[in-house]
Formats: sequence, C-alpha cells, structure tokens
Amino acid sequence: MTNSINLRELVLDMLIEINENNAFSHVVLKKMLSKYQYLQKQERSYITKVTEGTVEKIIQLDYIIDSFSNTKVRKMKPVIRNIIRMSVYEIFYMDSVPDSAACNEAVKLSIKRGFSGLKGFVNGVLRNISRNKDNIKYPNPSEDLVLYLKVKHSMPDWIIEQLVHQYGVEDAVRIIEGFEKRYEYLTVRCGIMYEVSDIVKELESEGVTVIQNPLYKYALDIKDYDYLSKLNVFNEGKINVQDVSSMLVAHIANPKKDDFCIDLCAAPGGKTIHLAELLEGTGNVISRDVSEYKLGLLADNIERCGLENVEVELADATVLDEKLIEKADVVIADLPCSGLGVIGKKSDIKYNMTMEKQEELVALQRKILANAWKYLKPNGVLIYSTCTINKKENIENLNWLLNEFPLEAEDISNYFDDEYKCETMKDGYIQMLPGINHTDGFFISKMRKKG
Repeated sequence: MTNSINLRELVLDMLIEINENNAFSHVVLKKMLSKYQYLQKQERSYITKVTEGTVEKIIQLDYIIDSFSNTKVRKMKPVIRNIIRMSVYEIFYMDSVPDSAACNEAVKLSIKRGFSGLKGFVNGVLRNISRNKDNIKYPNPSEDLVLYLKVKHSMPDWIIEQLVHQYGVEDAVRIIEGFEKRYEYLTVRCGIMYEVSDIVKELESEGVTVIQNPLYKYALDIKDYDYLSKLNVFNEGKINVQDVSSMLVAHIANPKKDDFCIDLCAAPGGKTIHLAELLEGTGNVISRDVSEYKLGLLADNIERCGLENVEVELADATVLDEKLIEKADVVIADLPCSGLGVIGKKSDIKYNMTMEKQEELVALQRKILANAWKYLKPNGVLIYSTCTINKKENIENLNWLLNEFPLEAEDISNYFDDEYKCETMKDGYIQMLPGINHTDGFFISKMRKKG
C-alpha cells in the first residue's frame, strides 16, 4: 500500500473529529473521501474500513486496551488513544496488515504528531496486545449476558437492555449480530420510467456486478465499481442510492396520477424522487425540510433525475401550515428518530443516542404527526415511517395516531410477495429488523383519513 503513513494520518484525523469532537462519522468520512478521491480504490477502502471499523468496535477496543495498559483509555491523550485504538483494530480485524506493521506505524505516527516521549508506551501496549490477542479474557455470557454483548458487539448496555425488553433475548441477539454483518453490495433504486434490464446492461457494460434485490423489483444490489459518480446511470439520474426498506415507503403509499403529495421531512430526497416518478410526470410533490443545507442536496438530486413535478421548500414540520389543510392526497411523514435501525451503517449513532433523547424524539414525532394528518383530504393516505427499531417511536406512535385522530390502518399485504408477508401487514404496518429481514431496521405504517 502506498503512502501508508499518510493514510493512517487521514484516519487519525477523522477519528479525532468523530470520537473527540462528536462529529458524525458518515459526514466526516464522505468529506474526506471526496477530498482524496484521486487515491486508489484500495487506499480509499483501507481508509473507510479502518475508520468505520474503529468507530464501530470502540467499546471492545477500549476493553482490550484497558486489559493491557496501566493507563486507562479515558486518561490517555486524545491523539494517543485514537492511534492505539486504530492500531488494535488493525491487529484484530485487518488480515492485510501485519501486526508488526500496525505497531511500527503507530509509533511513527505518535512521533510525527509530537508525542515522541510516549513512543515506548505506545509500542509496549500494542506489542503486548499483539502477543496475547488469542488469549483475551472476555466477559462470561452465562454470568452477565448484557456485559458480554456490550463488549463483544460494542453495544451500549442500555440499547441491549431495551432490545431484550422489547424483542426478547433471542431476537435481540440476532438484531445486534445483524448490525455487524457487512453486505458487500450497495443497494440502488432504478427509476420507474426505465427498464430495469436496460439499467442492468448499462451497469454491467461498465464492469459493475449486479444482482436483483428480491424485495422490490426496482431495487438492484451492485458492487465492483470505483465510485458512484463515475457511473453513467447515476449521473443520468437513472439510479438512486436507497436501502430497499426505504424504497417501500413510496411503494406502499401508491400515489395515483395527478395526486398532490407532501413529503414533510424529505432530505436527502429518495422518497420524494420515488413519489414524483410514481406520479409519472403528473401531480405535484411538495418536498420540505428544516435544514437548508439538506434541501440543497435534495434539489441537486431532483435536478440530476430531471424531475419537474417537485417543489422544494424550507419548512418546520412542527409548525402547522394552514394553507395546506385538507389539500393532500398523500402525506409522507418519514420522521427524525433515534436511528437505531441503521447502526450497521452509522455506528456512531449507538454512542450519541440516549434514552432521554429517545423520549424527546417521541414527543417531536407526535408534534409533527398531529399536524400531518390535517393536511389530508378525506380518504387521503398518511405514511408514517422511521429508521429505528424502538417500539415507542414506531408501533406505540401508530397506536397513538389511530386512537387520537380520524385515521384507520390500511392493509399493506398486497404490496409484498407471499414469501415476504407478515401478520402485521393486515394491521397496516411492517417492522423490518437487522439480522432477521436482511434490510436496515425500518418501520412503515399506512393509514387512511376517514371520509
């Protein structure tokens, strides 16, 4: 690997930004990869894997380090603890990096960053861990299952306890393990105005490996490409990056030609674009978000896809817009949530979320939902969805909606093939779970306003 020291410096800079300054890992990584897009694919892959892996495994890494260091991780200087963390990740999870290289490069990086006085400490801790990596004593699951899962899967104990309480031990373990499964393919949605088979041919002509996703006919799983913006079908707006669970929102909404639709919290715009395409150039989609920056990304995506039936607006969904009352045929409320369903893709969520923040989000969701149904015409459709698996934000909010407002759940079974149907669909909702459904954790419910 060329410029290995420089690559490690890039990783270190990102880890400090994420772990010490509480920046979002996916934002930091995207910015860094964009800046250094000229690097070879192998080098960008190294940067991505070590950065994401170190963040994902940080509880386990700290447990290992604390087992061998007299100075505990929390008392180390920020630069040193992150150098040691990324090096321990390499030792345990990067077969392509020899342990000796991980140790040597960590020492060099410590010196380069002005900590030559600690080079012996860094070297000693890492060499000791390397020699004993097959003899780490982890917590005993039969004595303390929560502690075992916390260390093994780097999962905060409160999340483990919540999952066990809501789903039972067996499914909780499957969900937690599901967060760690790495699917080597990227899921994209084909524009519905195009033939999927033609897009497959275009992708394959560029050397991309493509398989059909079984859950939705417009979903493809792709790999073996350099980066997305080099693909012609992406630049031409023929595909959009979107998890298949998210694609199902507009699919289940099932707008009709000439419908007026509102997407309340729309950025970065995947569901808005899907709605607009399903309208086949007719009707109108009002696409709103409270973030001006995110609206810019949304507008870029809409322009890339060449859509003319979308209006982008800066708006706070918690504030009732009286001019829209009883105007909409379809309202999409894909709301801010704890994000626990996408921990597998955004690992730092599990460290930044708390039970207190969850409760605040439930209140926020209900404030938005109390407005959302008012925008519906009689018989209009409300879709409430989140990318979390916390039942308070999902089924409990759905039940609250049905009890408080003139809404009724609508059977969504017809939107799925028989092999993917589940009992809850007839009650108007589906909860997809990592490790069980082979998707992100995602909740979708469909209600109709009583006429």
